[in-house]
Amino acid sequence: MLKLHYSNFKNECGTDEAGRGCLAGPVTAAAVILPENFKNGLLNDSKLLSEKKRNILKPIIESAALTFSFAHIFPTEIDEINILNASILAMHQSIASLSISPEFIIVDGNRFKPFEKIPHETIVKGDSKFLSIAAASILAKTYRDAYMETIHEEFPMYNWKQNKGYPTKEHREAIRKYGPTKYHRKSFRLLPEQLKMPL
Repeated sequence: MLKLHYSNFKNECGTDEAGRGCLAGPVTAAAVILPENFKNGLLNDSKLLSEKKRNILKPIIESAALTFSFAHIFPTEIDEINILNASILAMHQSIASLSISPEFIIVDGNRFKPFEKIPHETIVKGDSKFLSIAAASILAKTYRDAYMETIHEEFPMYNWKQNKGYPTKEHREAIRKYGPTKYHRKSFRLLPEQLKMPL
């Protein structure tokens, strides 16, 4: 069972992102503050759950949470500020949109920049240790997946509905055949041989 709190603060917010390693689409973060009595045996790191389980958990988290929010940072901005800064910015934007200001922030991973003057702690594999980070990981993943399914309609040949923008063999083959789209991250190595292309 994952733990509810890291700190002694009542309004502790968990935050996590999805889509950092993708070649296309936004990096998406979510922030969640759960109530004191929250319990859920199914809730875990989104990467350990099936799509079906994530979709079951999403409305449960949203109805139980004291407040939640998510934010997308799109490829043009990712290319400008780099993926790490974009991931942190997405987390900051999602925290800023919460209807309750958190007293403490717990962050999945080991990189974060202070948000306002709120104390924070980074926790490696935090999404498999704390309920609020796991909840944020599920919201970030499901909102990002829904966005990728929408843009799939515009460019079905990349099969984003299936690969969600991750660097699968099929996705790379489509980039090789059709070239990158406006949704691709131009600063990423879209094809393995990109470094060898004549300028």
